[in-house]
Amino acid sequence: MSAHQMTPEPPRPRLRVLRQVARDTRNTVPAILLALAATGATLTVPLVVRRIVGGFSQQHSVTGSVMLMTSLALAGAVASALSSFCLARAGESMVLTVRQRVVAHAMRLPLSGARRVGSGELVARVTSDSGQLRSVVDIGVTQLPMAALTVTATLIIMGLLDWVLLLVVLGTFSAAGLAITVFIKGIRRSTAAQQEALGELAQRFTSALGALATVKACRAEAQVTGAIDADAATAAGSAVAAARRQAFVTPIMGLGQQLALIGVVLGSGARLASGSLSIAEFAAFLLYLLQLVAPLTLVASGIARLQLGFAAQSRIEDVLAEGTEDTVHGPHPHQGPRRTPAPDPGGRSDTSTSPVALVTPGAPAGSGDPAGPAIEFHQVTFSHDGTRRAADGLSFTVPRLGITALVGPSGAGKTTALNLVERFLVPESGAVRVLGRDTTRWPLAELRGRVTYLDQAFTLLEGTVRDNLLLGRTAPASDNSLWEALRAVGLDEAVALLPQGLDTTVGRGDDLSGGQRQRLALARVLLTDAPVVLLDEPTSQLDSINENRLREVVDRLSRDRAVVVVAHRISTVRQAQHIVVLDEGRCLDAGPHDRLLDRCGMYAELVRGQRLGLRVGAGV
Repeated sequence: MSAHQMTPEPPRPRLRVLRQVARDTRNTVPAILLALAATGATLTVPLVVRRIVGGFSQQHSVTGSVMLMTSLALAGAVASALSSFCLARAGESMVLTVRQRVVAHAMRLPLSGARRVGSGELVARVTSDSGQLRSVVDIGVTQLPMAALTVTATLIIMGLLDWVLLLVVLGTFSAAGLAITVFIKGIRRSTAAQQEALGELAQRFTSALGALATVKACRAEAQVTGAIDADAATAAGSAVAAARRQAFVTPIMGLGQQLALIGVVLGSGARLASGSLSIAEFAAFLLYLLQLVAPLTLVASGIARLQLGFAAQSRIEDVLAEGTEDTVHGPHPHQGPRRTPAPDPGGRSDTSTSPVALVTPGAPAGSGDPAGPAIEFHQVTFSHDGTRRAADGLSFTVPRLGITALVGPSGAGKTTALNLVERFLVPESGAVRVLGRDTTRWPLAELRGRVTYLDQAFTLLEGTVRDNLLLGRTAPASDNSLWEALRAVGLDEAVALLPQGLDTTVGRGDDLSGGQRQRLALARVLLTDAPVVLLDEPTSQLDSINENRLREVVDRLSRDRAVVVVAHRISTVRQAQHIVVLDEGRCLDAGPHDRLLDRCGMYAELVRGQRLGLRVGAGV
């Protein structure tokens, strides 16, 4: 067995909901004390009633007893309400903490892990499952313990009043309890199935909304709606099954109470006639019997709700058990331990572009030779699925300054190379170095602070224009610098026409066109001081005028940093001082445009097509 297989798995994270709530003494201690007070008042009222009945029979004044009974009833109600409020506040505080923890963990998941779990499932964990945890607090902290205490104390007092009638009560309620247990198990299974179905529903619906344009273009609204409806029907069926079983719980307990009441009434005649039971004691016994149903029902249903809450907790812990980027940086899941490459005997990479001896903006001390390459790939292998390699012994370098274009047919591994630089992906073997340091040896925050990345979708977050421009920045920026960046990409006039200018919310509606969203993302790049800039097909949605603007922006960026562009347009490629030709995860050649035309058949073929990457028969 290999060493990495013998490494013990990290302990499963535990939420420990009840322990977390117990630490919130500001809310839980008052909730428990008030619940005890309410329980004590509830248990005392029938004893006061016994005194009132005895007073009537002995023609004594009962005014004081009546006032005491009223005060106890009122105090119990107020204490119960205040206890519920304190407990609700503690529960919501706990739910907030869990949601914050899950969201923070989800944001740190590697891209592959987040896709494997599914965005809909993650949404379900943050919303419905986190809400289910409230039942653990509501039931587990006060309701179930107080109900159990009430039942126990009530039975003890009833036994002290008349143990024979107590046996009648225990017999009838035991039979009812056995019947309810069968229904409770079914309720637990049905509700758990409902939560699973809701997670599937959220996942499918989220996925459909993300692909809404494609759905509409394919006229597949009915088809997709039908699949979502099937998940909704499954959730509804599970909910109906749970409701059907739940509908029997209270009637069965009520039936048990009625049978117990009949038995008590029939048995009390002999007890009263023999003098073993007084009228006052009989009245108190009946009151205890009547108030016994509510806590018994709560105990029966509360155990099921508690189990559902713990099931939701387990699903949340499954998400928290997913490795985050700061822990998942060792072997790729399809391979063994990461292999250190042997010294490169030489490759086709052309490093004829002479880097300038200049300290790169933001480069840390000890990050390698400041005149050395910005990025180095050395015999890198990587596979997305464990079979077909997106990087297959990939080796090339990117100079510290200037523009480097990555070209090749679709599926050549261009975007994968950028993802390896950003450490969205980790090589199975070989090394990727940024500013002279292996990406796996960089603290992740520091690495991404020195590399800025613009993806193919030019993704914007739902927020204001200002929020999107300042995304990831810790230092404030003046409005003048924001407008200057917008002006550089030709977006200043469009933003000025928005209702609130920089403070207009974008990212949801039709506030910006595709090209404008792309330029807004480019403006964000201009505001960073990262020494390495990665642009994945930056001209995909730009017209010729804005493409010229983009070239000016890229030229401006490349004066003091390394700009890596995944390019399909020949105009973008000709702008680059250094071009790397990729195919099937390998570097075929590298160098300036004119040299590659003469010596690299693949590059010449792509250039003749005038749109690089569209070779006939190329894979996706």
